[in-house]
Amino acid sequence: MTQFDHQVNSISPEIAGSRMFKFIAFLYGIAAYLVFFVTVLYAIGFVMGLVVPKSIDTGTDTPTVEAVIINLLLLALFAVQHSVMARQRFKAWWTQFVPKAVERSTYVLLSSLSLLLLFWQWRPLPAIVWDVENPDIAVTLVTAALAGWVLVFASTFAINHFELFGLHQVTNHLLDKQASPPRFRTPLFYKFVRHPLYLGFIVAFWAAPTMTVGHLLFAAVTTLYILVGIALEERDLVDLFGDEYRQYKQRVSMLIPWRRSA
Repeated sequence: MTQFDHQVNSISPEIAGSRMFKFIAFLYGIAAYLVFFVTVLYAIGFVMGLVVPKSIDTGTDTPTVEAVIINLLLLALFAVQHSVMARQRFKAWWTQFVPKAVERSTYVLLSSLSLLLLFWQWRPLPAIVWDVENPDIAVTLVTAALAGWVLVFASTFAINHFELFGLHQVTNHLLDKQASPPRFRTPLFYKFVRHPLYLGFIVAFWAAPTMTVGHLLFAAVTTLYILVGIALEERDLVDLFGDEYRQYKQRVSMLIPWRRSA
């Protein structure tokens, strides 16, 4: 048991342990997951300009400087929410007010809502940076982008998709099952790259046959955020797994498969 486990939850044990509360928490977890799932599907259309009513290159015409400022604020809001709420110290404070069973679902829900806000309020910057005219190369880039999204989803299932997005926790809570202690594993893609999920996002964001200034801003800032996020996440993983993770870092490259780790 860590020092964080000694935090007092504001929900009384009687309420938190009731069957009705557990069922409500389970429904809440499902709802949060569905919002996340819709958000990710919309994100694919938003970045690639497919199907969705508003993509990264459509929306309200705004003066360039104003558009850049608004877009950076939207990205910063997501980055701060997504990173701060993932830190152990924040969780220790947060679970004084939010039951531990729904902490992950709440994190997933708020992350999804901040992304939906970004999609809604994003200002296009339509100036063209590059436009691939060769149809074979264009198709290759679109295929690579789709492959990046597939890698994102596949990476979550390679570890524990339903735990990552909160369903595992609310199900265990409903069934009165204790969560298994975390253990270090490197399944599938994780044998070749430490962060295949983030690699998938980077490929999906940059593999574009037509790159506008707005898309470039989105891709550049999110890539920078991913690199910062990796540093924070790996610090937490070293704290959790110690030498086991340090040795993994020495063996396996961070983002480029089969490249020898520095």
